[in-house]
Parts: sequence; structure tokens; C-alpha cells
Amino acid sequence: MNPVRLRVNGAEHLVEVGGPESLLHTLRERLGLPGSKNACEQGECGSCTVLLDGEPVCSCLVMSVDAEDADIVTVEGLTGPGGGLHPVQQALHDHGAVQCGFCTPGIVMSAVHLLERNPAPSAEEVKEALAGNLCRCTGYGAIVRALAVPEEGPA
Repeated sequence: MNPVRLRVNGAEHLVEVGGPESLLHTLRERLGLPGSKNACEQGECGSCTVLLDGEPVCSCLVMSVDAEDADIVTVEGLTGPGGGLHPVQQALHDHGAVQCGFCTPGIVMSAVHLLERNPAPSAEEVKEALAGNLCRCTGYGAIVRALAVPEEGPA
């Protein structure tokens, strides 16, 4: 076991990790943060997406030791005004863009990253930002409508 110092959602943690342990495993099993989902473990689905120093990463592909001293934000670390839902979570809820919810934490984290850099994305920009997030239920239409600025039609 190796001690690793992680900064997750603003809190410092000294965690004992075993060998080549993924950040996903550490977050879920050692820190009790189940929001990042364990699905493919190959970086293909995006359900385990977290922000690592402000960039979205598949936490199943990052070794915990490689995340030492980085700023890690998980879906649990997002809050909105008054401690409620983050605006991205609220928008997905309001547009019926959540069904089974398994992919939702990863989509939320990718969307937060996009909107921090581009507060008024087009539908195409949303689709590009979410290209690494697979959703089997929604068909993406409601997700894109929840996040994109509507295009203005002819006057």
C-alpha cells in the first residue's frame, strides 16, 4: 500500500492505495464517492468522468498515484445556489434529459467543463463536448436541448 495525497472536491485526503489502482476505484471504494460510475473500465463510455485540474478525464484510466496533488472535482462536488442542484444538473432535469441516470454524472462533468469555457454553446459544440460520453437511453436530443443555446430561426 502506498500513501497518496488527493484533493477531492476541495478536501485533502491521505489515502492508502494498492499498486496500480485507478482513481475511479479510489474515489468509489476508498473515499465513498459513488457518483462516478464504473462501467467499461476502458475509457470508452465516459460514465466515470471527473475534472482533474479542470480537465475532464475518465477516472478509470488515471492511476491514483498520478492524481496526487491535483485538483479533482467529482459530481458530488458540484452544488448550485443554496446548495441545491448545479445549474447543469437542473437543466438536464428540467429538459427530461435523464433516464436511467447511469451516464448522467459523466455527462454532467463534461458539460460543466464545456460551459465553464463556453457559456453559450451551439448544439454542435455540445455534441462535440459530449462525444466521449455514451448514453443508451436518451438519444441525446434532450441532453443537447438542455445545454445548447437555441438557434434563432428566420425572423
